[in-house]
Amino acid sequence: MRPIPLVVLRLALPLAVAACALARPAAGEPTENASPAPKTCDTAGLALPPGFCATVFADKLGHARHLAVAADGTVYVNTWSGPYYKDKPAPDQGFLVALRDKDGDGRADEVGRFGETPAQGGRGGTGIGLFEGALYAEINDRIVRYALKEGELTPSSAAQTVVSGLPVTGDHPMHPLAFGPDGGLYVDLGSATNACEEHNRMPGSPGREPCDELLTRGGIWRYDARGSDQLFSSAERYATGLRNAEGLAFDSAGRFYATQHGRDQLAENWPKLYSRERGRELPAEELVEVRQGGDYGWPRCYFDPKLGRLVLGPEYGGDGEKAGLCADKIPPIAAFPAHWAPNALAIYEGTSFPDAYKGGAFIAFHGSWNRAPAPQQGYAVVFQPLSDGEPSGGYVLFADGFAGEHKDPSRAAHRPSGLAVGPDGALYVSDDQGGRIWKITYSGRADVGLAPAAPPAGEVASAAAAAPLDEASLPVHAGSTREEVLRGGKIFRGEIGDATCGGCHGPDGKGSPIGPDLTSGHWLWSDGDLQGITRTIENGVPQPKEHGGAMPPMGGVELKPEDLRAVASFVWSIGHAGAPAGGAN
Repeated sequence: MRPIPLVVLRLALPLAVAACALARPAAGEPTENASPAPKTCDTAGLALPPGFCATVFADKLGHARHLAVAADGTVYVNTWSGPYYKDKPAPDQGFLVALRDKDGDGRADEVGRFGETPAQGGRGGTGIGLFEGALYAEINDRIVRYALKEGELTPSSAAQTVVSGLPVTGDHPMHPLAFGPDGGLYVDLGSATNACEEHNRMPGSPGREPCDELLTRGGIWRYDARGSDQLFSSAERYATGLRNAEGLAFDSAGRFYATQHGRDQLAENWPKLYSRERGRELPAEELVEVRQGGDYGWPRCYFDPKLGRLVLGPEYGGDGEKAGLCADKIPPIAAFPAHWAPNALAIYEGTSFPDAYKGGAFIAFHGSWNRAPAPQQGYAVVFQPLSDGEPSGGYVLFADGFAGEHKDPSRAAHRPSGLAVGPDGALYVSDDQGGRIWKITYSGRADVGLAPAAPPAGEVASAAAAAPLDEASLPVHAGSTREEVLRGGKIFRGEIGDATCGGCHGPDGKGSPIGPDLTSGHWLWSDGDLQGITRTIENGVPQPKEHGGAMPPMGGVELKPEDLRAVASFVWSIGHAGAPAGGAN
């Protein structure tokens, strides 16, 4: 079993400290000398290492997920819709976008949309890629292929189905994809649950044994990239035990890499085994080398960065320490802080960046939601140096500043979601919050070593911050008091009792991709009366009606009766702010 390099286990350090400490070049790598600094250039508000520049290549494209760049420089983007984005309006045209920079200024000046439209039943997708002159893209439960003709911005040919019947339910319905040198189309099928529990995300619920979900989810499937009308089945499973491998990439030597989103809610579901602090730092996010037939441990195992090994999960009899059967599973080759959500992976094979980046991995972290009430983290792009397929040093913070003023899923301006390297060696980064794409280039020397991102040169345009709640003027239920409402707001935000409500619903209660808007006055589990809200918080929401994330009882924390009443009073107040006080709407 391959040991995890010690340098990737230093994950308890704050990011700023870790980035500087881990940015030192490994033995034999070039180091920066006393030569003149690279010329300054615009960074489009991002924090980047010295010598790197950025432009806003395109903006407001919708929920831009993964992207691919053709040999002629045309950028193709897949966008997505659905409950994850609170069903915001979808484009009238297709979900696929083609972008071209005709004048070479780093900004797209030709934009076209194509593919299945909402009127035709389309909801978009994540996966997209190029293989043998054709564009492949995920749409609903299918991967389709478009023939590309020279000079066309958008394909004139109809889409041909490559594979259909892919699962689209549960926690991870997206289908990222990559192409192998063997002509294989490799597709990630993320898990439908957190850890294959009998009752998803509910406290103390044991894991199903055997985990039948592994027959159709939680792994990577292989299909013939040149084939057509292939049907999904368990027979095409290539590797298993990967909870959500959104980042997939091959290097020039044919090695296959994937990132894995670690599991959630160890502390919320198993408070006797895990403190709130441990729950925020466990488990690590992972970079794995994918092998045919390999088992990477999910749902039974997770990677503990402090112990430096895979650990048996509590759903399967683990106690937070013992390895058990996980000693025989394949560990990651590198690990990263918990809950950062690695959404995309790109192996750098370009020539325009410094030599130290050659063959290494860029990873886009979408950002956490479940570190609340502690500050959320991620929302950045890091670089993991690799040499002959192994880490040659620790990760370096490469690009930051995407989120703007607020690093939380409900208010972040932008969230990195996709990565691609262009034919000119530029790195493209997509964002599924504001629909922006950045093009990052380099203007300095080729023989400098790795360096962490410099402070931002400007401000990334931030999403409109929600106006702070005027809690003193919120309506108060006839059976509550103003003091209860004010106390409930503090509990909701985690200022009292270490509650996590704001992580899912946003600190202002206006919702996030994980939890619904509590200020809308739209009630699903009661008529909006204080008693009904109290009962919903107390019992949890094991099977949501309109949202993806199940809510454990009490939100996963232990609330005293008076705290439960206070937070219910607060939720009633923000949900009735536009209605007369005194009772249910």
